[in-house]
Amino acid sequence: MIVLGIDTATTIASVGIVSSQRPDVQRADGSARHAAMLLRLIEEALGAAGARLSDLDRLAVSIGPGSFTGLRVGLSIAKGLAVAAKIPVVGVPTLAAYARAVGPRHGMVVPVLDARKGEVYAAAYRWQDGELVSVFGPQAFTPDDLARRLDEPATLVGDGVDAYAELWARIPAVVASLRLADCPPSGAVIARMGAETPPRPIAELEPQYCRLPAAAADRAGPATLSIG
Repeated sequence: MIVLGIDTATTIASVGIVSSQRPDVQRADGSARHAAMLLRLIEEALGAAGARLSDLDRLAVSIGPGSFTGLRVGLSIAKGLAVAAKIPVVGVPTLAAYARAVGPRHGMVVPVLDARKGEVYAAAYRWQDGELVSVFGPQAFTPDDLARRLDEPATLVGDGVDAYAELWARIPAVVASLRLADCPPSGAVIARMGAETPPRPIAELEPQYCRLPAAAADRAGPATLSIG
């Protein structure tokens, strides 16, 4: 199976191709210009893998939480390519992919993304018998609220580590903090997780924002949406 993975949930766009027959290929761009750069990254990754779009068995795309604009760009392009190539497309939860990329650790792995407006998106996972299991699902937290949930050894990863580094440094349970540069988004991890995910109808594939986009929030009032 040849799978192409796309991650546009943060300022870094990453595209990866995994196959049982070839080495993994990955291309990334940190300019935050996802709409302008993503198709070029896909073309470069396909070229490096010696593959064409028609060779792919599946597309996988990061579905959030993360940047509202970034998620929409990635999902729109993934859906468009899937329709054009007549191949399945699957969604991969962004925070689970970050935890998977870190690999087995003692205690919890807690991906943390900067949600702006004084909040972070976070979830917690634990490795058990070589499998990643959820401790609590993706939610929007204030950094202080998340800190109070860290009651056992935890490895933090993501751009929320960069944004609130001083706070995490004061939390005794935080045994490691991996900034975005230490463990950047991986399209290859998205692709590998997508290969393990059963396809669903393309119409059911939607971003998982964890809170309402600003325009919708203005119409709906102060309530937030959680998928926790």
